[in-house]
Amino acid sequence: MLVNADFHIHSCFSMASSKDMLIKNIAPKSKLKGLGLLGTGDGLHPKWLDIIEQSTTPSGDGIYSTDNMDFVITTEIEGKNKIHHLIIIPDIDAARELSDRLPSRNKSVDGRPKTNLNGAEIFELVREYDCLIGPAHAFTPWTGMYKSFDSIYDCYEKKVDFVELGLSADTYMADTVDELKDFTFLSNSDAHSPWPHRLGREYNQIELKDISFSSIRYAIKHSNIKANYGLVPNLGKYHMTACTKCFKLINPDVAKDNKMKCDCGGRIKKGVDYRISEISDYDEPHSPDYRPPYIHLMPLAELISTVYDKGVTTKTVQNIWQRLIDNFGNEINVLISADISDIEKVDLNVSKAIAAFRDNTIDITPGGGGKYGDINFDLEIKEKKSPKIITLDNF
Repeated sequence: MLVNADFHIHSCFSMASSKDMLIKNIAPKSKLKGLGLLGTGDGLHPKWLDIIEQSTTPSGDGIYSTDNMDFVITTEIEGKNKIHHLIIIPDIDAARELSDRLPSRNKSVDGRPKTNLNGAEIFELVREYDCLIGPAHAFTPWTGMYKSFDSIYDCYEKKVDFVELGLSADTYMADTVDELKDFTFLSNSDAHSPWPHRLGREYNQIELKDISFSSIRYAIKHSNIKANYGLVPNLGKYHMTACTKCFKLINPDVAKDNKMKCDCGGRIKKGVDYRISEISDYDEPHSPDYRPPYIHLMPLAELISTVYDKGVTTKTVQNIWQRLIDNFGNEINVLISADISDIEKVDLNVSKAIAAFRDNTIDITPGGGGKYGDINFDLEIKEKKSPKIITLDNF
């Protein structure tokens, strides 16, 4: 069976997460998105595990279900050097034991526990519980594994189960790095709120024998991901090298010459695009035969918001979003499979924007420094513009 799965979210117990990140809210919103399987996130937090047990029914082999939505226990751990690791856990009992053993001072406070263990030590610990492990948002400049290491093996010492790409990268960027040809890629949302423009903003279409931890493990280990879906990397807020204060895009060589300090006084952060260029082996992607396509999309409410220049949560945007959901069942159907001619009958402007995504004629000003990129949906413009990069002459 083919299932749309998002393995990386957070609960109400994680820093900067919505208090509404509860199972009772996440499950129905995920159905509207078009997801069928979710990671719980924060699976080492004792109180969150209590809520999971109270809010779901065990469905056997590591799956917990409610409101026709299935969950598998997952967590993100911040290890040594502030590197984030994504863990998929066999069941709640294993999660509780692992939580007890993980050396961490904040694991009962923050849903994302911090530990001084390095990647190899975390790998060995979670392997005792038959968990799956890989780097979370592997290339991001603050907490990605590649910010500190030039090789994934320098971090973990052994082969991990997957690599999570993150919002500022995609398959085609990652497949310029030769060592990654042997790894399954996951694309997940890292959602901190239950809105459908957060849940499943990146997700995986995965082929499973059945809904179970064993099938998830088999599918990831045998590269049974059939498609990755996610943002155009340019839209990611860490895609380009940029100032974290004024957000202007800055040539990486200029940034290094100026000791990563912007003329506004802000700190310059190296972009995912440049970091991958530093560790890449090829100018163009060398994807292995088993690698599935990466399909670019944008959360429907954000797309409507951009088209009409209205806030995501305004009545204008939400009313259009709801009409589309009423007509096509869920958001993924609208973005991926509904006929453009049918979408036109609901909203002509949105249909043009979806068509632009599908045929790759959108115009993007890239993001960087913590600011998401911007889209121009003037669909008469077919020639893409180059972003303004600060050089030595105009720094």
